[in-house]
Amino acid sequence: MKVVSDTSPINYLILTGYVAVLHDLYGKIVIPGMVFDELSNAGAPPMVRAWCAAPPNWVEIKVPTQTDSALKLTGGEREAVLLAEEIGADLLLMDERTGRREASIRNLFVTGTLGILSAAAERDLVNPEEAVRRLSETSFRASPKLMRFMIAGR
Repeated sequence: MKVVSDTSPINYLILTGYVAVLHDLYGKIVIPGMVFDELSNAGAPPMVRAWCAAPPNWVEIKVPTQTDSALKLTGGEREAVLLAEEIGADLLLMDERTGRREASIRNLFVTGTLGILSAAAERDLVNPEEAVRRLSETSFRASPKLMRFMIAGR
């Protein structure tokens, strides 16, 4: 399975201690160069920067070879969509609404942090109540209804 990730899903999975579920669910993950830069910059949480200092061997960092001026996104979101298209990704991991909309227009299948954790819960890789609790301790934002849905059994 070819999976490309934007910044926020990896960031929140690292902060909650669940980043390994990416490997468990998808095998290898491709991270655009700009996403890696965002995760490792001085403004990123120390835990995230530490992960970037020695990323696991199931993470590949790759820069898209194409650009597209019609794509109205910036930074890591732009590169994530472009790279997902370029490599024919089966899945794009992205939380931001604008980026998800652009990806859907381009016929890319997208899931976000809650979707990843829900899939992990279905395979008994995480406890959904614990996952929601840990997410609530970060800056992650989702509607209470969506969070309850995650806990209630997807």
